[in-house]
Amino acid sequence: MKITKTIGQARRGEVQTVHGTFQTPTFMNVATCGAIKGALDTDDLQTIHCPIMLCNTYHLHVRPGDQLVRDLGGLREFTKWDGPVLTDSGGFQVFSLAGLRKIEEKGVSFASHVDGKRLFIGPEESMQIQSNLGSTIAMAFDECVENPAEYGYAKKSCARTTRWLERSKAEMDRLNAMDVINPHQLLFGINQGCTYEDLRIQHMKEIVSMDLDGYAIGGLAVGEPTEDMYRIIEAVVPFMPQDKPRYLMGVGTPGNILESVYRGIDMFDCVLPARNARHGHIFTWSGRRNLWNEKYERDILPLDEECNCPVCQKHSRAYIRHLFKAKEMLAMRLCVTHNLYFYNQLMQRIRESLENGTFVEFYERYRKVLDKRV
Repeated sequence: MKITKTIGQARRGEVQTVHGTFQTPTFMNVATCGAIKGALDTDDLQTIHCPIMLCNTYHLHVRPGDQLVRDLGGLREFTKWDGPVLTDSGGFQVFSLAGLRKIEEKGVSFASHVDGKRLFIGPEESMQIQSNLGSTIAMAFDECVENPAEYGYAKKSCARTTRWLERSKAEMDRLNAMDVINPHQLLFGINQGCTYEDLRIQHMKEIVSMDLDGYAIGGLAVGEPTEDMYRIIEAVVPFMPQDKPRYLMGVGTPGNILESVYRGIDMFDCVLPARNARHGHIFTWSGRRNLWNEKYERDILPLDEECNCPVCQKHSRAYIRHLFKAKEMLAMRLCVTHNLYFYNQLMQRIRESLENGTFVEFYERYRKVLDKRV
């Protein structure tokens, strides 16, 4: 990673990959099953200035099957997306299937959410699936522990995640030496430790010693208070390499992202902008807007008067509210387009403020505005 500017802990940089260079700080648009929920295709991703597409290892393994995706040329050929792709490890999805899973040293056995079929994923299987998908960046297999968690279990879980990371790295090295779709696939390790600062710091030291391509902070934004998330970021960031990307997984609101950039994070992903959009909740430069509110019934203004997205250039709040009331799918498509454009524009404006030395002013102006209800 090349760092071009820093202001405090905040960093402006770029990451070169075999599938292109992306600018940081950046937001990865979540295409769980190879598509953004809300009927956006890869042409739309270009329109909303998506820098990286993130896809879900577990879901693509279950359906249509990673071997099929490999046979059809990998995720980028399958979806016709020509930019970088990050695939998660499947660890969080296994975590979310708590009632259906069994964790052992070898890996995790669980029941498919689709048909109940028993499945198994360990570090080797996760790397093999992600190799078949041919992503640009693969995430190491980890255990995501719920918050709050008992200290003793969290400590044991960190040790297991470290051992799983060693196996993930060894398997990726083995695979990349073979005939695979992307022999230059990068590997990011994931830091765990719940909300215990000492566990987080020790675990980060351990995984940094393995000299990986990037490092993620996982296991946050899973129910703990926001203040705890910021506290853990502040504790862990000083132990992350300066020349490697720093990724905060599953975060978050525009305010969360701004606060985390301020604390030194480079990469983000979250289903929130698309999920909220599908329910009529819009992000704007003035705060969050709920289109279901009656006050928008005759409102001819765009979703956000400061936004240049295709939706705001053409449609009114009243029209899109009508589409929701009429249960037209177009309502979701328009709102998802706007929200993801807004997130990508937020990152662009953060990058610009870092470049021109005005990031602190930008941070102070928007930190209490972006997440408030209009």
